[in-house]
Amino acid sequence: MKRIHRSDKSIDKEIGFSWFTNKFNSYEPFEKFALGQNPKDVAEEFIDDNITKIYEMFEKFDDEDKDALEQLQKLTECEWHVFSILKNQLEFKQKVKFVDFKKK
Repeated sequence: MKRIHRSDKSIDKEIGFSWFTNKFNSYEPFEKFALGQNPKDVAEEFIDDNITKIYEMFEKFDDEDKDALEQLQKLTECEWHVFSILKNQLEFKQKVKFVDFKKK
């Protein structure tokens, strides 16, 4: 088995991403949606509330990290489209009425 050497920089980035994931998961965006905020406003508020830590995390980023972030963004966008398609299919299914022609 190969042992992969990880630099302090990569460990710091992993800690940064873990911090981001944990912080965002505990941010409770659904409570903000219930108050009428839209997703973009919730995201901007999250960034504003955590800007210092986010800048610290970005200082450790290199080109490979930027590429990984772009790929994550594409994946997230793809997931959004899948959810949108599924939602549209469910709404369409609810609009369709089935008629039993055997009944009079």
